[in-house]
Amino acid sequence: MSWNKRKCLVTGGASFIGSHLVETLLHAGAAVRVADDLSSGLLSNLTSVKSDIEFMQGDLRHMDFAFRASAGCDTVFHLAADHGGRGYISTHPANCISNLALDNIVFETAAKNGVERIMFASSACVYPTDIQKEKCLLQEDMVYFDRRGGAFADEEYGWAKLMGELSLRAYQKQYGVKTASARISTAYGPRENESHAVIALIAKAFIKQSPFEIWGTGEQTRGFTYVQDVVSGLMLACEHISDGSSVNVGTSDYISVQTVSEEIFKSMGWYPESGVSYLFNSPVGVMHRALDGSYAKKMTGWVPNISLEVGIKKTVEWYISHKNPQDVARSLNTLLMER
Repeated sequence: MSWNKRKCLVTGGASFIGSHLVETLLHAGAAVRVADDLSSGLLSNLTSVKSDIEFMQGDLRHMDFAFRASAGCDTVFHLAADHGGRGYISTHPANCISNLALDNIVFETAAKNGVERIMFASSACVYPTDIQKEKCLLQEDMVYFDRRGGAFADEEYGWAKLMGELSLRAYQKQYGVKTASARISTAYGPRENESHAVIALIAKAFIKQSPFEIWGTGEQTRGFTYVQDVVSGLMLACEHISDGSSVNVGTSDYISVQTVSEEIFKSMGWYPESGVSYLFNSPVGVMHRALDGSYAKKMTGWVPNISLEVGIKKTVEWYISHKNPQDVARSLNTLLMER
């Protein structure tokens, strides 16, 4: 499938992942429209491409705006969502569950507009939490809808994403639109905010927090995945999957929060003089989460290419060049819990 002159809508396109996707689509020759309410996305994320895109500001939960947003488009990448890091989703369950309405409105209006393809940004939070106490690579068929016991998602955010996947399959069945879902695992990189783990840790190192605070034991692991790898996974899944299936877009490496912190210290050439303090009452989610990438590789050819060392270095460089330590120190406690 060629992206050249393909008319694409990216919902949430001013967001962290969305803005990187917009840039990559443009580089591939696509014509890109962005729909975003800027509740967490930033126009500054689109500075380098603002003259090359069509931007629409509005709330996609409103049927008339959603209908206008996808009108005339061939492909919809649906990334818009009310979400944040673990602190946010644990303290804003009603906000996160509102994604149920958002997703259905985007899907319905896209289908009625005759959109050919819908690519849904789902989450590894759809996987059953009870199997993530130990290290067990998560495979797509560990979640299922056709028999009892196939769903036990991670908090309201995870349930909303899971129902988004089911809803997308329903629109594929009824309207014949080609659809796919990508289960994203702990994306990080430039333009991410401090509510997510990697940027939160970078922010603490940036202000030279000592003792350096880590939520939980530091032994909890995630398949941290660099944003450009996530973007390539979204595009490849959109190209190769059309039956509503879900595919993992995340590394299979169990990377501990402690390891990420050490990599940040190395990249910054700094270590907290007073060592590390572990906050055991902070929200941390499941103990271990990494994704099996074999199905993604088989179906789409996707494999992650950016190592943790390279990804952290790129992210640290971006953060240092865009942030002021006094501003970060003054507002960090709020930033960790908000979008």
